[in-house]
Amino acid sequence: MSGRIASRRGGGAWLLTLAGTLALVLMSSVAVAAGGGIPRLPNGKPDFSGIWETTSAADDGLEPHTDRSDAPPSAGVVEGNVIPYLPKALEQRNRNFEARNTADPRLKGWTLGTPRGIYFREPFQVFQRPNDLKIIFQFGQSIRTIYTNGSEHPDDADGWLLGDSRGRWEGDTLIVDVQDFTDKTWLDRAGDFHSPDLHVVERWRFLDPNTIAYRATLEDAQVFSRPWSLDVILYRHREKNFQLIEDYRSTLPFNQYYPPRPDNSKPPVDGAPPGFTVP
Repeated sequence: MSGRIASRRGGGAWLLTLAGTLALVLMSSVAVAAGGGIPRLPNGKPDFSGIWETTSAADDGLEPHTDRSDAPPSAGVVEGNVIPYLPKALEQRNRNFEARNTADPRLKGWTLGTPRGIYFREPFQVFQRPNDLKIIFQFGQSIRTIYTNGSEHPDDADGWLLGDSRGRWEGDTLIVDVQDFTDKTWLDRAGDFHSPDLHVVERWRFLDPNTIAYRATLEDAQVFSRPWSLDVILYRHREKNFQLIEDYRSTLPFNQYYPPRPDNSKPPVDGAPPGFTVP
């Protein structure tokens, strides 16, 4: 599933039933070679299946930062420390920063985008098969597909929040080319942003069976003066019974109506479940 609708709108159901999830799990090998080798699929490729999360403060701000009441200090994750903004784009980033407590698309519970979803401080789960990887994000209820079947980016793309991801292997490193974005996502909580021309190249590689080194190089001629890169470490969740929990914060205002409350004194709502009445 490409996740096109969910990627555009940032909401919607997860669209993976329990049976479908179990099928993906059964098709993915998590066997680790004797002697502490990395997990591999039956075809020998590294298997990134699992639940992962960063411990970095990247989402608070990619660049080094301190003296902020809304974020802990951080040495940053940007190579060279500074994102190379064009002058006009830097002005926009500064305006975003000042309005960050209301303007960040994250506050609506929408899809975080690429690469932000990877270093956001909530877990995500990878299901891997020989021809693709499915990444399910706890935040935003979104699903990203990385195709590894040799296919190309579509010619008729009109932009997605997660972009379109096509992967290939260089040895044990998964290299993912991502393009075809919208401009509706930010890169962090500090107002760093991009245009629809964003182009991302990701590199995923194991440091050990439970640790991934993740690197993303971003290029956007409308916003940045040159390509730049960020690096974060992802850790496998190994807690007993750990699992993703659907994060429906964007629907919290509707919680008062669910589950439906039987109330025979009020008229039913057309098309609603039995027992649902006008509040």
